[in-house]
Amino acid sequence: MAFYECIFLARPEISTAQVEAHTEAFSNLIIDAGGEVQKTEFWGLKTLAYRVKKNRKAHYVMLNLISSKEAIDEMRRLMSLNEDIMRDLTTRVDAFEDGPSIMMRKVKEREERNAQEGGRYASGRAPING
Repeated sequence: MAFYECIFLARPEISTAQVEAHTEAFSNLIIDAGGEVQKTEFWGLKTLAYRVKKNRKAHYVMLNLISSKEAIDEMRRLMSLNEDIMRDLTTRVDAFEDGPSIMMRKVKEREERNAQEGGRYASGRAPING
């Protein structure tokens, strides 16, 4: 059993509940094959750097998996057949990060910075009049 980090992008037209259902299905596939899902993070609907299959946004999901190569290959095959999954990247890693991923830390830091400044930049932009 090896450690894998899987990130997939789902079409923006589907709901968050549908994304969670796909995540659950992929997790169950790994668990049924004797693996383990260490962590699941839903990063949200984000803007893409460039268009992918005519879409400018996508739902991002990250899974930390402990599994056999055969189960990972089957999961990736099912992702490629699924119309709702636009892209996926599965990488073998030596160990998982402790705590939240860098994407989740950025959100938390932004919220803390906003709270320290008294909510002055609630929209994420500097005020126009100073």
